[in-house]
Amino acid sequence: MKIAFVGKGGSGKTTLSALFIRHLAAAGRPVIAVDADINQHLGPALGLTDDQAAELPSLGAHLPEIKEYLRGGNPRIASAAEMIKTTPPGRGSRLLRIVEENPVYAACARPVALDEGSVRLLVTGAFTDEDLGVACYHSKVGAVELLLNHLVDGQHEYVVTDMTAGSDSFASGLFTRFDLTFLVAEPTRKGVSVYRQYKEYARDFGVALRVVGNKVQSEDDLAYLRREVGDDLLAAFGQSDWVRRLEQGAGPALDSLEPENRAVLELLREELDLAFQLRDPQRYTAQAVDFHLRNAESWGNAKAGVDLATQVDPSFVLDQTALDLATVRTDTAGARV
Repeated sequence: MKIAFVGKGGSGKTTLSALFIRHLAAAGRPVIAVDADINQHLGPALGLTDDQAAELPSLGAHLPEIKEYLRGGNPRIASAAEMIKTTPPGRGSRLLRIVEENPVYAACARPVALDEGSVRLLVTGAFTDEDLGVACYHSKVGAVELLLNHLVDGQHEYVVTDMTAGSDSFASGLFTRFDLTFLVAEPTRKGVSVYRQYKEYARDFGVALRVVGNKVQSEDDLAYLRREVGDDLLAAFGQSDWVRRLEQGAGPALDSLEPENRAVLELLREELDLAFQLRDPQRYTAQAVDFHLRNAESWGNAKAGVDLATQVDPSFVLDQTALDLATVRTDTAGARV
């Protein structure tokens, strides 16, 4: 299952992402955590020190090698240099699983030990001085889009992505790569306005969107969210002394989280089980192809110097069958990223 947390800056989406990751880990579920926010705070929210977080390898720094690995023996892709962030997989491509060892994870993922278990953490990497004035942050999150386009995941396996704030997610097709998107909204006009904007942008793409209220202090706050958000409101996370201690640098155990707030995390997990029943691999693959063709025509063909539409394998669907039939999976021990 692929999950995104989005919301206004300061809404608490990173905190709720981290809490949900810990909740899943406590249940013994395999989890890959992805920090795709321009402000890289997911690692510290999971308990890393600032120094440890700064030492995490970035996906962006390994993008050429990631492309080479995922290309595999796909005959439609002559070289990794011809791949862009939206390049879809086809027969011969290497596909990823959440529970496996591969060179991409070896190079870019790092285990984070929690009281409740362990998760793998991937980070896009911070915006650097070298990027100023010459690059946009979406060039970094392109690595996440590429990985999710090549990932075959199961019901009780999770990729949880902390997305960049506001509606910036719509600058790429990444917003369509999730089974469920949780929008974290404070009970304020600004919090609700981000929800409305996100809902409007996502409307034509079948994005499954549920709202999680945060910093809800009273029944009036809850009533406000219900009135403004309607049936999209899934749950409301209340004021939390536990979260305040966490933000002050303490490391409280998850089982000391307020029961009513722990129940919210479980409700999110239950909602994912429902979303799993609605998965449509053909639609997921078709959306990847659609965004690839858009990017190819807009800028990709000029950059690569070839017609990237020829990379599309019209008979390929990203599902379990594709994983079972993948032809290039025996040489991973020799591959290096």
